[in-house]
Amino acid sequence: MSNAADLPKAEEEEEVTPDLQDLSDDSSDDEAAAGAEMDFLRNLFSSTLGLGSAEKVLDALTLEGVAQYIKSGKCKNIICMVGAGISTSAGIPDFRSPETGLYANLQKYNLPYPEAIFQIDYFKKHPEPFFTLAKELYPGQFKPTICHYFIKLLKNKGLLRRCYTQNIDTLERVAGLEKEDLIEAHGTFYTSHCVSFCCRKEYSLDWMKEKIFSDAIPKCEKCNSLVKPDIVFFGENLPARFFTSVKMDFPRCDLLIVMGTSLQVQPFAGLVGRVSKSCPRLLINMEKAGEADPMLGMLGFGGGMDFDSDKAYRDVAHISSCDDGCLALADLLGWKAELEALVKQEHAQIDSKDKKEQPGEAGGAAAKASSSSVKPEE
Repeated sequence: MSNAADLPKAEEEEEVTPDLQDLSDDSSDDEAAAGAEMDFLRNLFSSTLGLGSAEKVLDALTLEGVAQYIKSGKCKNIICMVGAGISTSAGIPDFRSPETGLYANLQKYNLPYPEAIFQIDYFKKHPEPFFTLAKELYPGQFKPTICHYFIKLLKNKGLLRRCYTQNIDTLERVAGLEKEDLIEAHGTFYTSHCVSFCCRKEYSLDWMKEKIFSDAIPKCEKCNSLVKPDIVFFGENLPARFFTSVKMDFPRCDLLIVMGTSLQVQPFAGLVGRVSKSCPRLLINMEKAGEADPMLGMLGFGGGMDFDSDKAYRDVAHISSCDDGCLALADLLGWKAELEALVKQEHAQIDSKDKKEQPGEAGGAAAKASSSSVKPEE
């Protein structure tokens, strides 16, 4: 939901160095460490300076080709980039789908324009619409989807380097990803802070939930200023951790999986161009997204996806809902039964917890965890 945020000067000047393990006296360890360093530097230069060869890694530009690559054992640092499309089957609307998208259903808030509900200046003057919407979409009312648990399965198998998410629904955390597994590019409801620059007192998810569900505008207990969840509004910078992590993660990436995003919001969308030129990129979405601008390509500015041209060699588009795409990939990997069992087990635990803690609301979460397919958007 954030607009493009400039990289802070201090981070622009920061030198990126490989995070290598200590070298041992054993010559084989020396060679392995040296090889790891060279691979890191090769990928770094390839992704940031446009150097390196365009090596074809996939045997076929299909979901089957991606599965074979993962099974080969050569793929050990998968990065997932996800947007609102991975949460629509949980009952959470995306932003831009006609009629069903969030922006199409905000008339009741009497906004000057739909995006105003997420603009920081408007929020400070008129916080009521945002908190009314927050009550409808608040974390804890929805269950993670098959797609969320597929990402967790990648972690369980030691293949996930990081998940970069545009979502603020915290469902990645509910599915079992830890803070170190996640880059919440557009922030999160998980914590909140006073908006006063001189205060910035932090508040918990439970504190904010109590305020929102009692229909009270959250005010700081220290200075009486507004308290806002730590989601990134238009007019705010992305978290600093987003930029520092990108520098270290993307040169090491050996498979990029993009799911449920239209790749329209910068700087998140530009991350697809930060992997090495040889790194395969899989898009699971209801429509193709992130394709390179032909004119920019002629001028030598690459980075966008190329699914259909004669020069296509690494990009795969699997057009389906995110859940169906993850199930199909899991089936090809021999993980489908394991994934379905994980979803069933985790959802049962959530239902059990709901019945114990919120007996009057337990059915709501289950009802909202439907299997509807809505066009993924950011």
